Amino acid sequence: MATTLHYQDKIAVLTLGDDENRFAPDWLDAVNAHLDTVESDAQGLITTGSGKFYSNGLDLDWLMANGDRTEWYVARVQELFARILTFPLPTVTAVNGHAFGAGAMLAIAHDYRVMRDDRGYYCFPEVDINIPFTPGMAALIQAKLSPQTAVTAMTTGHRFGGQEALAAGLVDATAAEADVLTSAVDRLTPLLGKNPGTLAAIKTTMYSAATAALR
Repeated sequence: MATTLHYQDKIAVLTLGDDENRFAPDWLDAVNAHLDTVESDAQGLITTGSGKFYSNGLDLDWLMANGDRTEWYVARVQELFARILTFPLPTVTAVNGHAFGAGAMLAIAHDYRVMRDDRGYYCFPEVDINIPFTPGMAALIQAKLSPQTAVTAMTTGHRFGGQEALAAGLVDATAAEADVLTSAVDRLTPLLGKNPGTLAAIKTTMYSAATAALR
């Protein structure tokens, strides 16, 4: 299943797919096209996956086959992070399953995160797969996590289950599998109706260092 967009009243729910939802170039195109739509006709954004995965992040198979385009590809991925980080609407991610690497970074770029409490891991495995963080990726993670949580998450590759992710501040709430999306909607609903220009300006100022590093 490709990425899909549906609405719950004034909230746009962007489903990233029903497989590992890796960041292939055509997937990035589709997500950005959906975000264009959301900016024009919604008051809030939720992203989620389907089944076992939220997102496993970078499309390493594509990267292996297109090594000469690595710089272009990483720049596109980081632009998506910066876009979500400064999105002109309130954002919540419903982490339905595994969020690894760039998938975990996409989640952390949202304003708030709700994670399934019984299965799935939140993990930055870069240290174990020998892919150092770019300055932009590091800045994004460090803008959202306490210093000690960032050390553990970034230098050990630790896999955080739902309750542990909540205790560490990686996510803001947990819920049963059937309730993750509902919980995200409940968290987002009171935040609707803010002026998009004002909200974007505030987020752009808040995260100026991270977005500068990402871009």
